[in-house]
Amino acid sequence: MDTNNTQPRPNKKMGKPKFSFGWFYVALIFILFGGALFSGNMGGKEVPFSQFEQYLQKGYVESVTVFTNSKRTEFHIIKDSVKNIVAEPKGTPDETIYFTTIPSVDEFSKFIDNAKAEYNYSGVIQYKEDKDYFSVFLYSVLPFLLLIAFFVFMNRKMMGGGSGGGGIFSVGKSQAKLFDKSTASKVTFRDVAGLAGAKQEVEEIVSFLKNPKKYTQLGGKIPKGALLVGPPGTGKTLLAKAVAGEADVPFFSMSGSDFVEMFVGVGASRVRDLFRQAKEKAPCIIFIDEIDAIGRARGKSINMSGNDERENTLNQLLTEMDGFGSNSGVIILAATNRAEILDKALLRAGRFDRQIHVELPDIQERKEIFNVHLRPIKIDESVDVNFLAKQTPGFSGADIANVCNEAALIAARNNKTSVGKQDFMDAVDRIVGGLEKKTKIMTEEEKRSIAFHEAGHATISWMLQYANPLVKVTIVPRGEALGAAWYLPEERQLTNYEHLIDEMCATLGGRAAEELFLNQTSTGAINDLERVTKRAYAMVAYFGMSPKLANVSYYDSTGQSDYGFTKPYSEQTAELIDTEAKRIIAEQFERALSILKENAEGHHKLAELLIEKEVIMSDDLVAIFGERKWKSRQDELIEANEKKAEEEDEEEKELPEGTKALPEEQKTTEQPSSETEKDN
Repeated sequence: MDTNNTQPRPNKKMGKPKFSFGWFYVALIFILFGGALFSGNMGGKEVPFSQFEQYLQKGYVESVTVFTNSKRTEFHIIKDSVKNIVAEPKGTPDETIYFTTIPSVDEFSKFIDNAKAEYNYSGVIQYKEDKDYFSVFLYSVLPFLLLIAFFVFMNRKMMGGGSGGGGIFSVGKSQAKLFDKSTASKVTFRDVAGLAGAKQEVEEIVSFLKNPKKYTQLGGKIPKGALLVGPPGTGKTLLAKAVAGEADVPFFSMSGSDFVEMFVGVGASRVRDLFRQAKEKAPCIIFIDEIDAIGRARGKSINMSGNDERENTLNQLLTEMDGFGSNSGVIILAATNRAEILDKALLRAGRFDRQIHVELPDIQERKEIFNVHLRPIKIDESVDVNFLAKQTPGFSGADIANVCNEAALIAARNNKTSVGKQDFMDAVDRIVGGLEKKTKIMTEEEKRSIAFHEAGHATISWMLQYANPLVKVTIVPRGEALGAAWYLPEERQLTNYEHLIDEMCATLGGRAAEELFLNQTSTGAINDLERVTKRAYAMVAYFGMSPKLANVSYYDSTGQSDYGFTKPYSEQTAELIDTEAKRIIAEQFERALSILKENAEGHHKLAELLIEKEVIMSDDLVAIFGERKWKSRQDELIEANEKKAEEEDEEEKELPEGTKALPEEQKTTEQPSSETEKDN
């Protein structure tokens, strides 16, 4: 089988030449050029009228033909007289046909009458019309041919038959790309690392299509649709590509924006055409990427028009997915990162029966993703996948792919033969903080201020239990920042009050160090102040963590408040929220000042070391402050995973040969499900 064939189905007319207007233009040019040459060739030699008069006087002319509709006159020379003309000017042909141009027919008639009287001319004189076929074609036939060609060309464009694709009559046709066995995606489930739960759900959909009797013999029904929900870059579209590569059924792929068009009714027409094609090829899969482009909740749009084209498209999609008709054998996959704004009718059971959450990978899943993206990269022995997974918290699958590619580019830029650990660290720094700007000029005073600021962050984060542990601090400008600090945030599912205030205190450490040790404040803390302010207001208005507004949340998870014109609370409550947020910020700023006063000596050493080296690592903080009292959650997770892997290896060693240990979830049927913790 030729896997490089891009045609969805074999074309029976492959051997026949395809009509092209280019050939028509070439033929027209040849006709005009050839006609012009033909019209200029009169079948003889042209001579001046005075020469014709001499031939007539000498008696060489046998007959004369005058064309009344032109000034052209043709005359024949007597064969016996041809030999007398050979001695004429060089190049005279040995022929009997000549022609000349006359002033007019009337003047020529008078001239012939005089010639008969003076020269005794007795030859034949004929008067007839000149049949110039080229002129007839040029002025009579060619305009009609051009007009017919123009109408054929416009008709082909309007019907969608031209080289440019669809026209005005095909604008309502579906724009979906069809992938079948010959054009299937080369991505498989092996290329999708991590996402164990999401991958299991999607693999089950493929299994439904390959072996439906296994599920329907017990009375079950095949799910009609599955919605992939998750942040950008987590692998939603990659899962869909894997489904296209694994399933042995036709796969229609398109984006939500492909339904949107400037013409009224086009979106609904394309939905109908898409499902018509899908029913013809059932069983099959339809994948709609970024479905929020047409799936936004009806009535909540800022578009105030009475006839919203997007809503008409959504109504047609709802009808096709689960309406009066049936779509047996057609499964719909969709992806979005804005599930909260989708219409409730779209999310109900019977349309999207399953919502598959594709979350950011944890440390173990990041390790698996790194192993996938490191396959084509030449790495050396210094690269530790566990270390890379630990240094990239919060990174999505797309971010990890970017890190691997950026590390390879950095190594190639430095003329290395393999990619090392430092290349990956530089790639992470490049993606998180931006490109280093070592050429930016700073005064000693500015450099000292930045060093004290960053040392304030590092000192407080090292002293607080729930603050993120420091990885690296630099005062080399990166991107728009004059200094930067890299931390290792804990990957926790729940965030407590202590976590929030410790992180807030560490964020205020830079401004506190400037005010305490330099007796000044600068604009360099604007990003810190913005983050702290947003977190304080979230604690009060969203999380209910203020004593005066306990257990109250004004957060709207439906996204409908984006179009509201009023606040969900009174002016007195707004003043109370402001007061409580300011109180929390002030308390943590005083706390930061207190910690810096207690550790002023270590802070100064750290700042001076930072001025000297410009970049310091966590080992430098250990040398100044000693080991951190609290172990990071990442280290605990890594130890737990390693311990679990060792226990499984020991269990397999104890089993007899030829047997295999059961998975953990099959060892007991009374193990509580993790779904009970969903509300937390």
